[in-house]
Amino acid sequence: MANVQIQLKRSLIGRPQNQIDTAKALGLTKTYKTVVKPDNEAVRGMINTIKHLVEVKEA
Repeated sequence: MANVQIQLKRSLIGRPQNQIDTAKALGLTKTYKTVVKPDNEAVRGMINTIKHLVEVKEA
């Protein structure tokens, strides 16, 4: 199974609580932090919720 590399590019300050919770669930706690997650439907849904805050690459 492929993986995706997710980097938080924008701050979570002033964002709705569901977006903050989604970023934390992905392991993105600080700006410019990068995590590698499996490429599945659950992770893709979480990325879609905060797509304007993150940069996604195939890993």
